[in-house]
Amino acid sequence: MNKKAFNLKEFLINYGVILVMIILVIITTIKSPNFISSNNLMNLLLNMSSRLVIALGIAGCVITAGCDLSAGRMIGLGGCIAGVLLQRADYAGKFFPDMPPMSLFGALVIVMLITAVFGSVTGFFIAFLNVPPFISTLAMMEIVYGLNLIFTNATPLGGYIESYTNLATQRFLFIPWLIWIAIVVAVITWFIFNMTRHGKYMYAIGANPQAAEVTGVPVKLTMVLIYAKAAAFYGLAGFMLGAKSGGASVNLGLGYEMEAIAACTIGGVSVTGGRGKVSSAVIGVAVFELLKAALQFLGVNANAQWVALGVIIYIAISLDIRKYVTKK
Repeated sequence: MNKKAFNLKEFLINYGVILVMIILVIITTIKSPNFISSNNLMNLLLNMSSRLVIALGIAGCVITAGCDLSAGRMIGLGGCIAGVLLQRADYAGKFFPDMPPMSLFGALVIVMLITAVFGSVTGFFIAFLNVPPFISTLAMMEIVYGLNLIFTNATPLGGYIESYTNLATQRFLFIPWLIWIAIVVAVITWFIFNMTRHGKYMYAIGANPQAAEVTGVPVKLTMVLIYAKAAAFYGLAGFMLGAKSGGASVNLGLGYEMEAIAACTIGGVSVTGGRGKVSSAVIGVAVFELLKAALQFLGVNANAQWVALGVIIYIAISLDIRKYVTKK
């Protein structure tokens, strides 16, 4: 059997960004051995946990050749809703003074249901009214932000019950609960993507929506579900970030949607649609978080780090388009 010859150019196109990241990690470790300490690695995993949930939500949108610019504001809404429901009864600045704190599960369900409703509205406009995802999610971004400002009166939230903040500090089998939540979400998402009709429909729509509709795929309903599921994940991420930071405001999650889209693309979710895996989101988020941590350890100016991240996004999307568009 003839083995396919190794193609260096193809290898660099497919794995160039990851290769650069590995080299950067090695250089950072040499200059600062603490970079690979157990504490730093655990902090990296904690940072990755909520970012991974966001990326897994947005991955479904990208696989269908869409995007979701409302993710960051949805995260802020989710964090604020969780915050007002989980404040201590004796907290002086309690948002609802006469309301006792809810259970963690009850608050989480409410957060995810509310954000899912907003996501389904976004999906409705995309699927039934043919509004481009960019415009529909941009409009929803502004709506959610405005409603959250009205809801909270732009007041920062805090004074959470201990069981909520313990999600970021207490551990099960030496791993914080927030990381376990991200792992469970990744497993559930893998099952949805690979073992359900919804997952098959999603890939079919991303590859060719017209052909998918002709073959009987419920394109419109699937699109609504994709954006509703994504928004529910953003709400969960806001819930997680609130537990990690011990507070929330309307600006919680600001700009996270861009990092999530970039992470998906870096990992291998194609912006042209029809391609992407759960592992793509995991790899992309890991690369992004390692890059940010490495730049900090190397002492790169905080403002210049944004430039570096922007360059990485440019490279990743350019390579993605080169991989798939030129093959058609």
